Amino acid sequence: MNDKPYFEQAIEILSSGGWIMIPLFCLGFIAFFVAARLFLFFLRGHFNKTSIEECEDWVRDSSHAEGQVGEIIRYSQDGVESLSDIQNRFSEIRTAEMPRLNQNITMLTILVNAAPLMGLLGTVLGMLTTFYGISLGGSESTTNIVASGIHEALITTQMGLCLAIPGYFVIYFLRQKVIDYESFLVRLESITLQQFSNRASS
Repeated sequence: MNDKPYFEQAIEILSSGGWIMIPLFCLGFIAFFVAARLFLFFLRGHFNKTSIEECEDWVRDSSHAEGQVGEIIRYSQDGVESLSDIQNRFSEIRTAEMPRLNQNITMLTILVNAAPLMGLLGTVLGMLTTFYGISLGGSESTTNIVASGIHEALITTQMGLCLAIPGYFVIYFLRQKVIDYESFLVRLESITLQQFSNRASS
């Protein structure tokens, strides 16, 4: 029976995957950082939680607007004199935000796609170790080499898939968030233009 703590057992298992586990860990850490940054952006923005009625009230009186939505509303209204000014403000917001969000999504996609490929590289390296052990003969040390090679091949493959499979779901979810954010900006721009037109005609 193994009395070692689970943490130490996990470290031993992962370290048996060879040097390829180091770039896999780095890749996973960077992917987690990029995904967390995108999640925080959408979480702090409260774009999905802001109803149309709230947007209309905040556009009428921007002093009541809260959070990032409030910042967008105030920026789109301060100092504007025509409908084209409002449209230009929203174009500036899209130009500032959308390319950055899409770049992060693209980077996350590259990292997630690279994970199983890097795991496959570890599989190849592990099989090379296995074939090397087989070529040495049937001694006890040879058996250990073959076993370690197979172990390395399986661990790296598993690690790559564990990063990639949930990563694809995260990417899909974040892509939908980007689409929702863009739709929200279009809806907010329409409300702002309508409110400005109503004030100008009254």
